Amino acid sequence: MARGLGHVQGRLAVVTGAASGIGRATARELARRGAELALCDVDAERLERVAHELMARGALVTFRTTDVTRVDEVERFAALTLAERRAPDLLVNAAGVLVLGSFAQTTPDDWDHVIGVNLKGPVHVCRAFLPAMIARGTGGAVVNVASASAFATQSEIAAYGTTKHALFGLTQALADELGRHGISVSAVCPGFVDTPILERARVRGDDPEASRRAAANLLRRRRLSPERVAERIVRAAERGIAVVPVGLEARALWLLSRFAPGRVPLLFGALRRLGSRT
Repeated sequence: MARGLGHVQGRLAVVTGAASGIGRATARELARRGAELALCDVDAERLERVAHELMARGALVTFRTTDVTRVDEVERFAALTLAERRAPDLLVNAAGVLVLGSFAQTTPDDWDHVIGVNLKGPVHVCRAFLPAMIARGTGGAVVNVASASAFATQSEIAAYGTTKHALFGLTQALADELGRHGISVSAVCPGFVDTPILERARVRGDDPEASRRAAANLLRRRRLSPERVAERIVRAAERGIAVVPVGLEARALWLLSRFAPGRVPLLFGALRRLGSRT
């Protein structure tokens, strides 16, 4: 039975999406606690900046610009990590993208984009690193950064929420498969986190700017920081916690989806009203 890492000091952690947002905050938190790091992101300039920042603080860091939707690039990142370091103790799949829009408003390309990063990305990373973790035989941890929308999804984020539901399912399947190898698998599911993901989001619909403003209002009012999520990610890895809702709306959706699913639309309505306030 997988029990988590116990601690991250001296452990090697792989973090995707490490150049900004939750991934960057997680890399900083792990470095603060004495972990070694292997970092990747599609943004080469920001990734290098984060890596050098952490190395200046004394952390051991390997990094490579990587598009997690590309199997070949993920495999090269894994080969570099294994060559320069060793098999990792921890995988954190934090890379993610957002598409705002209902099912009718989103395009096939939008779906390919969000599925490629949010679902296939973690699949490619796990396939690249898990064989070495299993072969080492000393256990480990995987943390997938999902979302509160994995519990219940509003129409305004149809594609994004679908991928997070799927990532939650992948997490459960991996936990069942990897537990015999002493590898814990966790889904960390934050609510509205103030990160740059919204700045780069694809926004669909009749009034994209109004949709972006409403989402920005929610982020501003909820004030859930990437650093808080990062702390929960590390705690999940250390303790082997299966599901970690982060933030009031995430905990509410987790409980309602399990025990009172008929009440979920009421919460969605409250969130829409909160986002529409100026």
